[in-house]
Amino acid sequence: MRLGTFNLMHGRSLTDGLVETGRIGSAIAQLDADVLGLQEVDRAQPRSGHADLARIAAEALGARHAMFAPAVVGTPGETFRPATDADAEGVDPHYGVALISRYEVLDWQVTRLPAAPLRAPIMLPGPERMRVMLLDDEPRVLLAAVAATPIGRVTFATTHLSFVPGWNVRQLRIVRRALRALPAPRILLADLNLPGGLPRLFSGWHRLAAVPTYPAPAPRVQFDHVLADSRGIERLGPVVDVASPPVPFSDHRPLVVTLRGRP
Repeated sequence: MRLGTFNLMHGRSLTDGLVETGRIGSAIAQLDADVLGLQEVDRAQPRSGHADLARIAAEALGARHAMFAPAVVGTPGETFRPATDADAEGVDPHYGVALISRYEVLDWQVTRLPAAPLRAPIMLPGPERMRVMLLDDEPRVLLAAVAATPIGRVTFATTHLSFVPGWNVRQLRIVRRALRALPAPRILLADLNLPGGLPRLFSGWHRLAAVPTYPAPAPRVQFDHVLADSRGIERLGPVVDVASPPVPFSDHRPLVVTLRGRP
């Protein structure tokens, strides 16, 4: 079972500033993930050529089961509003997360996470150095799927938590509570905006990979995580491979974990 998480940064390249759907599809195909959580996913956004990035990812992986969950309607950094469940099939520009699965999905669940009520500093990559900006937080969303896998039913989920310190910990606890209502084993594939071992500390879930993923040109920090709930983890089997390959777009690298499951 090959599982991945990847913050797309809406598919934009740090080198040429372009969003090319062919480049995105090729890179995702090479990840060869059975289940892939995606963050910073655009749909119908002018900045990414009005492309449906979740659909492109699903086609690249040959996956028949995929869902996009918008966190906002509009464009982050410009004009936007919090998305609702009624916006899932809208035609306006959307931005959120997606979950792609080669396994049959038996059930989907969306949980909305409110934005932090204050501005906070964030480090942004530039062509020569990092820069710091004060930004308003955005609402977030948790997308979970109960899938029929070779080891039975497994809950997979993805989210992109706030960059505001402390608020992302609060959101992580909401995520844990929401997922505990779904079948075990439970695996979270996400950009948590929490470095290193902090997600395990605050969630109690197991960290299946410990490699830096950010910033992409020379990773020093791990914000992208594959976590497993201790309940039912014995059915997942051991981790047999971890990869975080370079890709030609995004300020994050993907994280891919291969498990040898037990029936």
